[in-house]
Amino acid sequence: MQPLILASSSPYRRELLSRLQIPFTVQSPGIDETPMVGEAPEQTALRLAQAKARKVAEAYPAALIIGCDQVATLDGLQLGKPLTHDNAVKQLTLMRGRSVIFHSALCLYNASNQQMQAEVVPFTVTFRNLSDAQIENYLQKEQPYQCAGSAKSEGLGIAVIASMQGDDPNALIGLPLIRLIDMLAQQGVTVI
Repeated sequence: MQPLILASSSPYRRELLSRLQIPFTVQSPGIDETPMVGEAPEQTALRLAQAKARKVAEAYPAALIIGCDQVATLDGLQLGKPLTHDNAVKQLTLMRGRSVIFHSALCLYNASNQQMQAEVVPFTVTFRNLSDAQIENYLQKEQPYQCAGSAKSEGLGIAVIASMQGDDPNALIGLPLIRLIDMLAQQGVTVI
């Protein structure tokens, strides 16, 4: 089997991929993730997932490389990682009682033959109509400042969510495993 590399610095994606119980290594791609002017959220996520895979391929020319990126949007407005408490308060305040689409891009790049499979897997989350006190309480407990949309569904963030809709719940965390299994199969890698 070709070496499998996750082109990501995300501990959440690493944990998700480990669920498949196949050997892999992790390499941070270290690319600029700034959206391009006029670029649609889905395009940003897809471009960045592909760029991450290609960047890691420079060092691993015989590997299968998984690139991922996620862009959250509310009425067309891109919501990135808040990074600070104040930004997270602003995001959750804006999102309360509303639906956010998480565009999770996935790329599987075979560096040995330059074959690339890539697509965006959307996932919609409707947030509870939280009070200011609930937002503050959640942020103090979870501190999800490295998560697009300021909430971690795999943790206490499930309490800020009213409903979720999509084909793969892993897409919300940033690595659509259902689609990845199909992509890996096309490269001759079976999970079970």
